[in-house]
Amino acid sequence: MKFIFRIFILFILLIILCLVGFLIYLFTGQAEPADKIDFGITFSQYFVEKMELDWQKMYSTILDDLNVKNLRLVAYWPKIEPKSGEYSFDDLDWQISEAEKRNAQVILVIGRKLPRWPECHIPEWARELSEDEQQQRILSMLAEIIKHYQGNKTIWAWQIENEPFLKSFGECPPLDKEFLDKEIALARESDSDKRQIILTASGELSSWIQPAIHADVLGTTLYRIVWSDVLGKHFKYPIPPVFYYKRANLVRLFTDIERIIIVELQAEPWSHRMIYETDAEEQSKSMDLEKFKEMIKYTEQTGFDEAYLWGAEWWYWLKEKHNDDAIWQEAKKLWLIKSSS
Repeated sequence: MKFIFRIFILFILLIILCLVGFLIYLFTGQAEPADKIDFGITFSQYFVEKMELDWQKMYSTILDDLNVKNLRLVAYWPKIEPKSGEYSFDDLDWQISEAEKRNAQVILVIGRKLPRWPECHIPEWARELSEDEQQQRILSMLAEIIKHYQGNKTIWAWQIENEPFLKSFGECPPLDKEFLDKEIALARESDSDKRQIILTASGELSSWIQPAIHADVLGTTLYRIVWSDVLGKHFKYPIPPVFYYKRANLVRLFTDIERIIIVELQAEPWSHRMIYETDAEEQSKSMDLEKFKEMIKYTEQTGFDEAYLWGAEWWYWLKEKHNDDAIWQEAKKLWLIKSSS
């Protein structure tokens, strides 16, 4: 018995040593910096309407004043299919057309779990459907979207759902991996343009392996200061930039994925209420001009060469509603540098 107990203790110690060694690997050293970072933005018509602003004017200003060329746009189910079986592409067509006029490229996010709270966006007519019925209607919607945009060269990738493997965030049904596989298969089989498939994962809270196995491109989020309901206050991740670089290298080692991008880079506040419901003091706890600058420097140290900023709607809101364009002007430098190089 003593011998078995000693073997057990040695086994536990070995596991602890391996874990400590793994953490030391992830949290030490420096990333090889990219020559340059191609910055883009996520734009949410839904969120702008919640802010009670003119979404078309905001979108045009983002394109023309910031000179953004990489966009992540969102095909919200309630807007695409406002009535059962009746599809409307007018608003999304306009966004994509305006991007095309300016030689911009678009990632289009499709599915039910999409960017912006409550994450799962469901039209009123579909809320009383069973989960199986909703899934069938979602697949029909995806088929319509893909069919509608066949031949469109502005859209280079489909992002299927948003952080589907992150189970602890959003007002959503539990993850159904079989259904996610069906969505991915539908996009691959019905898209004659063979666009890239992107799956996304939390940079801090979920595995990258599962989405990387199923995707052509892996998109990670990157947040520094978040709101914790458990703690009842803001929390800053004690994670160095090299963590993301080494994590990406490990994922490339164990999967066939090659391209990994930062698909959602925090550049707006995160609180327990919506941005437009919080005052400047509360917002500054998680994002202000200095934190924005720090975030850009932090990103430069991750080794990633592509990042889509999350928060352009808020920069514009500050500028238009509060006469504060400091972050807007600072963000503008990211694209001025690129356009002049």
